[in-house]
Amino acid sequence: MSKIITFIIVAISGLTLAQCNSQSKKTDTMKNPIETKTDLKQIIVDVRTPEEWQGDGHADCSVNYPLDSFDSKIEELKKYDKVVIVCRSGARAGVAKSKLLGAGYTKEVENLGAWQNIACNK
Repeated sequence: MSKIITFIIVAISGLTLAQCNSQSKKTDTMKNPIETKTDLKQIIVDVRTPEEWQGDGHADCSVNYPLDSFDSKIEELKKYDKVVIVCRSGARAGVAKSKLLGAGYTKEVENLGAWQNIACNK
């Protein structure tokens, strides 16, 4: 009986190791698309006022380009592959998105709504 239990334990251990090895191989092969994705030049722009930015908080991975001076930043933003825009609720971000597209920005632009929707990568 103990030989059968030992055999079962060895067999299960072997299967577990084989499964772990196959999972690590899958992870390795999946790295390439993720690494390629990080080559994307992206910026997250918060268009609230400087007072809101400082007083109400902000995401550390975002920059503050207030909507009233947003037009002066459009040429700089054109060098990015993706521009994500936020504010307090999404209304001003929508205006900024329209300004960016109206100025000829042809890449990806996203209104993410409230600044709290930002998930900074660490």
